[in-house]
Amino acid sequence: MVMGITEILDGYDTDNLSITTVCSHSSMQIFDGARKEDMGSIGIAIREPPRFYEAFPLGVPDEFYTVDDWKNVNAHAPALQEKNAVVVPSGSFVEYMGADNFKQLDLPTYGNRDVLEWESDRQKEREWLMSAGLAMPRVIDDPHDIEKPVIVKYHGAKGGKGFFIAKDYQDFEKKIDRDKPFIMQEFLVGTRYYIHYFYSPLSTDGYRVRDGSLQVLGVDRRDETNIDEAHRLGSITELEDMGIKPTFVVTGNIPIVLRESLLKKVFEMGEKVIERSYELFGGLYGPFCLETVVTEELDFKVFEISARIVAGTNIYIDGSPYADLVQPGLSTGQRIAQEIKMAVEQDRLDDIIT
Repeated sequence: MVMGITEILDGYDTDNLSITTVCSHSSMQIFDGARKEDMGSIGIAIREPPRFYEAFPLGVPDEFYTVDDWKNVNAHAPALQEKNAVVVPSGSFVEYMGADNFKQLDLPTYGNRDVLEWESDRQKEREWLMSAGLAMPRVIDDPHDIEKPVIVKYHGAKGGKGFFIAKDYQDFEKKIDRDKPFIMQEFLVGTRYYIHYFYSPLSTDGYRVRDGSLQVLGVDRRDETNIDEAHRLGSITELEDMGIKPTFVVTGNIPIVLRESLLKKVFEMGEKVIERSYELFGGLYGPFCLETVVTEELDFKVFEISARIVAGTNIYIDGSPYADLVQPGLSTGQRIAQEIKMAVEQDRLDDIIT
């Protein structure tokens, strides 16, 4: 934890912390989780609070805090410090502010901000996961070498926006925006599963990893437009001949239960990622998600990691088939609040806040 954040946290009333995040992504789940643990909450919104939150009273924060622009959130840090704000990052929070701005935010933040450097850069993300011993899709460096369908992804968390499939070099050149950094991978055939993990460096029970414990709180699949429905009309080539461009924008999430025999591999993957994270940048803790494809040989290939709470956890706001076996009704949002409370009780906030 950098010295500035240490000094800010020293001035907090830790018995009255307010869990703070932007009103987007997984915020209602986070606010609900804070309420379940008798903690305060603050929702940051642009110009005015989202009106639809009024329809979900348990998902409304204790207080809305409005700003004029996401890039200017840090200008409001002193006022939020007065409210004992502890930031919980989400994909929207980081994307709206920008990773560099978010890393400079003058507010205590749950989790290791150094992970952003490794998560938002596709090359560094691959270095992390491959060096942890995870199987990943093959990378094609030269588009002239495309021999079968590849998926091209731009850097950063964008909910699948802008991803595209290219079947050959000419197809790639027609679709690519070279002003954006990207990575090109083989297009994996299998079943997509998004695994919701939670690592606590504070817990002393459960599935032990390092000095803490690892949990799996849920699994989901993403509904993506229009790739998940367009196949009904034919192959990708046939779709493009009809003027339909396959896209991967996430519009929703679907609950999944894995066959039990796969859980051993699931925990082994999570453990390897955590161990390597401590060697590379001081550790990954809190919620994270491995985005995987399972082949017909029942092997996992990991194509991405989200080192924070993911929106797929929203389908388990009142527990999942996995979280219920830890604590009935447990959500990732509530688990975050529990971890912050535990750190206060153990006088170890500096172990989970940066």
